[in-house]
Amino acid sequence: MKKPALLISAIALLFMILSLSGQNFTYVGAAKCAVCHKTEKQGRQYPIWQESRHANSAAAPTSAEGVKIAQAAGISSPGDRPECLKCHAPLFEKAPELKAEGVTCEVCHGPGSEYKKLNIMKDRTLAKQNGLIVYESTEAVKKMCLTCHENAHGKSFDFAASWEKIKHHKPAE
Repeated sequence: MKKPALLISAIALLFMILSLSGQNFTYVGAAKCAVCHKTEKQGRQYPIWQESRHANSAAAPTSAEGVKIAQAAGISSPGDRPECLKCHAPLFEKAPELKAEGVTCEVCHGPGSEYKKLNIMKDRTLAKQNGLIVYESTEAVKKMCLTCHENAHGKSFDFAASWEKIKHHKPAE
């Protein structure tokens, strides 16, 4: 009598573990991040992003300067071109509804569907297990930034100066 119950429990546990390991995290948008990450106490991450060029980067390809840069590169309709959007609106394929957010929180920190929950965010290890990308060093941040900023449009990139404008401290633990 005990063996079938034990076997069913073991199968249920295995199923639960397999379903968790195969989670497909989804993007939720910056507004969900803003709920917690807007106050001084929480590090003001959302207002810092909102005031940055990243928040408006999706509009850049269709600006006068963007169109000029695109034309020089032989690109028409830069607002719809993957070679432009991969940096100006990196979630354009994975989460088209978030394209207008430009370089949003989840571009750097991963899809927030699971780690956005307060009880998970309070535990860094648990948050990382649930999709949060955390950069352990400034060099790791720089490497991420350079995926788009390294010689973009023939312009040099001063990481140190740019990092001072966009960096946002994590809340005290």
